[in-house]
Amino acid sequence: MRSLVLAIAVATLPGIAPASTVTSVLPDAQLRGAATFRFVGLPIYEARLFTRSGAPLDWSTDFGIELTYLRNLTENDLVESTMRELERTGEALPLRGQLERCYRDVRKGDSFVAVSQGPDRVGFWHNGKRMCTLGYPRIKTRFMAIFVGDNTRSKSFTRDLKGE
Repeated sequence: MRSLVLAIAVATLPGIAPASTVTSVLPDAQLRGAATFRFVGLPIYEARLFTRSGAPLDWSTDFGIELTYLRNLTENDLVESTMRELERTGEALPLRGQLERCYRDVRKGDSFVAVSQGPDRVGFWHNGKRMCTLGYPRIKTRFMAIFVGDNTRSKSFTRDLKGE
């Protein structure tokens, strides 16, 4: 926890914050919070939430989430886990084809960024390269809720990511 607090403190100092794809595509984006997601104790990715001016999460404004992977995962792993989470947190959505176009295999250190673009679109970048835009009614709420919604897999992860 101490290292997480230190990382957030350093990242929010003017001129020291690491560059992010989010800050280049979302006006006035600033780091709000950060957390490491673990599955059965194994670290899977580090997540960072960017909001406008670093304000508390507001679902009516655009925001971005950056995931930096701590292990290698296949595109299929990412698609399947996203489909399972969408179903677990609401209902299955017909997005498999779009996700397959958006996702790529990740290696340790790779990053994926998702930035909302209104309520019905989420743009994706892999290692800084624009990959696609996921479009579906209310996709911002459905997709981003996997990480920052009320029904996530880890309440402590979500609280830290939201900077609460």
